[in-house]
Amino acid sequence: MGKITGFLEIERNDRHYEPAEKRIHHWHEFVLPLPEAETKQQAARCMDCGVPYCHGTSAVTGAPTGCPVNNQIPDWNDLVYRGNWEEAARNLHSTNNFPEVTGRVCPAPCEASCTLNIDDNPVTIKTIECAIADRAIALGLKPEPPSAKTGKKVAVVGSGPAGLACAQQLARAGHEVHVYERWAKAGGLLRYGIPDFKMEKIHVDKRVVQMEAEGVRFHYGADVGVSLPAEKLVKDYDAVALTGGSEKPRDLEIPGRDLDGIHFAMDFLPQQNRRVSGEELGAVKPILAKGKRVVVIGGGDTGSDCIGTSIRQGAASVTNFEIMPQPPDHENKDLTWPLWPLKLRTSSSHEEGAERDFAVLTTKFTGENGQVKKLHCARADDKFKPIPGTEFEIEADLVLLAMGFVHPLHEGMVKSLGVALDPRGNVKADQTAYQSSLPKVFAAGDMRRGQSLVVWAIREGRQCAHAIDKFLMGTTTLPR
Repeated sequence: MGKITGFLEIERNDRHYEPAEKRIHHWHEFVLPLPEAETKQQAARCMDCGVPYCHGTSAVTGAPTGCPVNNQIPDWNDLVYRGNWEEAARNLHSTNNFPEVTGRVCPAPCEASCTLNIDDNPVTIKTIECAIADRAIALGLKPEPPSAKTGKKVAVVGSGPAGLACAQQLARAGHEVHVYERWAKAGGLLRYGIPDFKMEKIHVDKRVVQMEAEGVRFHYGADVGVSLPAEKLVKDYDAVALTGGSEKPRDLEIPGRDLDGIHFAMDFLPQQNRRVSGEELGAVKPILAKGKRVVVIGGGDTGSDCIGTSIRQGAASVTNFEIMPQPPDHENKDLTWPLWPLKLRTSSSHEEGAERDFAVLTTKFTGENGQVKKLHCARADDKFKPIPGTEFEIEADLVLLAMGFVHPLHEGMVKSLGVALDPRGNVKADQTAYQSSLPKVFAAGDMRRGQSLVVWAIREGRQCAHAIDKFLMGTTTLPR
C-alpha cells in the first residue's frame, strides 16, 4: 500500500494549528490543512502491513484494535498516493457516513495502532481521512436514494452521530425514516456539545441536506416521552431506534454545591454554540466566563472544550483539575501497542493558557452572598480519598463540572417505555441484534453502550440499522 519504501524515505508531517494568540479571538476551525502534494506524500508512508492493526479486530476480544468503524485505511491511503481521490472517497464512505466529522474530532485510535507508531511515527491517518472527505464534499455531496421502497416505517429518536448514521443507512435501504429531535436543529452532540472551533456546524448542515434528499424526515422540538408520547411511536412505526446521548452528568455532591456559579459542562457549552449559530437561547440564564476565574473539574475532552470556550469568552484565568494521577508522558509500547494507550495528552485548548493539575479532590465549595468564591481541595490517593496535610484552596467565580456522564436520562422516554436497563443504567440491548427488551425497540450509541467517542456512535448507528433492516425484512444487505 502506498509507496513500498515510503515509510523509510518520508518523514511524518501533520497539520498545524493557527497560533494560539490568533485563534482564541474567533470561533472558527483553526487546523491548517496540508497541501494536496504533501497529503499524497504522507499517504505514501502507509506500509504494506501483514496485519493492519489500524482497522483490525482483536482475536481475543473481537473488539477493534484501531478504527471502530473498520475504515479500510491502507486501501484509501494507496488511492490517495496514486491520486485517485474519487475512489478513495467511495471507499471511505463505504464504512463511515461522516468522515469529515471523525477527521476533525476523533482521537485517532487508528494512529495509536499503526505499525509505525511503534517508534512514535504513525501515518497521519486522521489528516488524510479529513482531506478525502473535505475534497469529496467540496465537489458536491450526492444523495444516495434507494432504488425501491420497502413500505416499512422506522422512527429514530435522537439526531446525534448514532441517530444520523442509523437513519441514513435505513433510508438507503428503502425504509421511510423519521428522526425525532427535541432541540431546534439536528446534530445532537455534534451541534450542541462540540465547540465550533473544533468543528463548524456547516458540516452537520450539509449532511442533513443530503439525508433529506435521501428521504429522511426530521421532526424538531419533539421531546419523545415528554411532548410526544413514546408509546405512540411504538404503535405507529414498524421499528423504533433509541439513539439519544448519555446525558445524565456525573455530579459532585459536596458542601456548597448549590452555590450560584457552579454549572455542568453541558449547560455551558450548548449556550455558546447557540450564540455562534444565532439560535435563540430562550429563557435560560446566560453562563459566561468573561472576566472570571474559571475552574474546570474533569480532564477529558469535555473539560478541554470548556477550557477553550472559557478562554475565547475572555476568562481572567482557567484552571483544570483532574482527580486521576498525571499519566506518563509516553506509553510502554511493549505493553500497550496496538491498543489505545494511557499517556498524557495535551489538547489545543490546554495550550491556549490553562493551568492543569492532577490527583486533585475538591472537598467543598464556599462563597459569598450565594455566589461561589472558593474551592477547598486536597491531593487524592489511589482510592480517590483526600491525603491529610495536602489541603489547599483556589479562588473561582465560575466552576464547570466536566466529569463525564453516567447514563441516558431516564425521565420521560426511557421510563415511559419501560425498557430494561443494564447495571450501569443504559438501555439494555443485545450486542448483535441491538434489540431492547421490547421487540420493536432498538438502542444504539451512548444510549446503549454509555459515554463514548463519536466514531463509536457512528459504528453503533450503522450496526443498529443493519439489525433493524434484518428484523423488518428477514435479510439485509447493509454492512455491519
